[in-house]
Amino acid sequence: MHFPTRLRLLGLALFSVLAVTRLSAAGAPGALTWDDVPAILARIVAPTFPDRDFSITDYGAVADNQTDIKPALDAAIAVCHDAGGGRVLVPTGDWFIAGPIHLRSNVNLHLAAGATVNFSTNPSDYLPVVRTRFEGTEVMNLSPLIYAFEQENIAITGSGTFHGRASRDNWWTWSREARPHIQNARQQGEDNVPVEERVYGAESGLRPVFVQPYRCTNVLIEGVTFRDSPMWFLNPVLCTNVTVRNVSTIGHGPNNDGCNPDSSRDVLIEGCLFDTGDDCIAIKSGRDADGRRVGVPSENIIIRNCEMRDGHGGVVIGSEMSGDVRNVFAEDCRMDSPNLERALRIKSNSFRGGVVENVHFRNVEVGEVSDAVFRINLFYWSERGPHLPTVRHVTVENVTSQKSRRAFHFHGLDELPISDVTVRNCTFNGVAEPSLLTGIENLALRNVIINGEPKQN
Repeated sequence: MHFPTRLRLLGLALFSVLAVTRLSAAGAPGALTWDDVPAILARIVAPTFPDRDFSITDYGAVADNQTDIKPALDAAIAVCHDAGGGRVLVPTGDWFIAGPIHLRSNVNLHLAAGATVNFSTNPSDYLPVVRTRFEGTEVMNLSPLIYAFEQENIAITGSGTFHGRASRDNWWTWSREARPHIQNARQQGEDNVPVEERVYGAESGLRPVFVQPYRCTNVLIEGVTFRDSPMWFLNPVLCTNVTVRNVSTIGHGPNNDGCNPDSSRDVLIEGCLFDTGDDCIAIKSGRDADGRRVGVPSENIIIRNCEMRDGHGGVVIGSEMSGDVRNVFAEDCRMDSPNLERALRIKSNSFRGGVVENVHFRNVEVGEVSDAVFRINLFYWSERGPHLPTVRHVTVENVTSQKSRRAFHFHGLDELPISDVTVRNCTFNGVAEPSLLTGIENLALRNVIINGEPKQN
């Protein structure tokens, strides 16, 4: 079949299309498929804790939303940890905390129904600095609001609310002011400056994330609601065995991503609600030279039964993915909002690089998205360099959508095209414009319907 005939059969009015030179099923020898998911799930086991409680009221906490509960909470966590573990209980009430919560091994921080913990918005309360990642670059910066470093068997559970209280009167204003500091941190990463010397703080403009377990094992975040984060909400970094279940993240500030597994493996995200100012779920693995230095991929990520409302993307990979991402499985999700831009999105560029492979997306109901249902962009942002990103072995199946600008928008590199993408048994209705495909080879459409017309090659 010659190239013009293929275009007529696809019926997508493609522009600047790299020819689909051959057809093959997405995948390769050794590539993980849905058949491998049970083995991954068998390794993802939520931690358990001794049956004993340590209420913060026993250590002097007062629920008047004025008295700082940090001394009491710190004391309860220390006693619980020293006793061999258990549950640190925050009872019903409105609480105020002037600084971060630092979790320790074998501690389950439990937020009772009707409990709200309101965090200080004073940056100096989050000193001293800790080792963290800011948008994929390791730095010494303000502590995340809830943080754990090199701990194991930790949890945040319950049905109450953690309120970051970020707004355009405090944390969110930093998104405009921080650019020179962010560029400096990234340059330090390029120059391989020791992380201990990359020191930022209360005047730096590098906003802390809400929850960041860092180099932790056996992590559970379940049931609670997080509102109005300074930046990203949930950001496990360099972690293994992570469960995020029945959590809500609600916030429409700049960079208010919902859940960002970063260089982490064996991660389950299920039953969650995301209503965010940026990507709902964004899988990452470090940025640029610093991400390549650490060199740890995100892998074996399972996403299921989640609801995505507002956000830049429902399930996203990148853009900080220099350490690679592989084996991502997303299924049985619902996505719908005029303020949700895309359902599945992969993004990088030739400065950030990275390999994305074995991505599987199925049984997803999309109501409305404002851009393409399925978007791959390897020209993200304005950076260009010698690190060509690789995207290969992607399957999308049993997806329906009711309204979008496009069904697909793939923008790959001619030098290293996106490869082996299979879309099968999908229906896209209410599509306003033709799909755009450049820099892609081995695209297979099987039983795909766009605006009532079959598209197959």
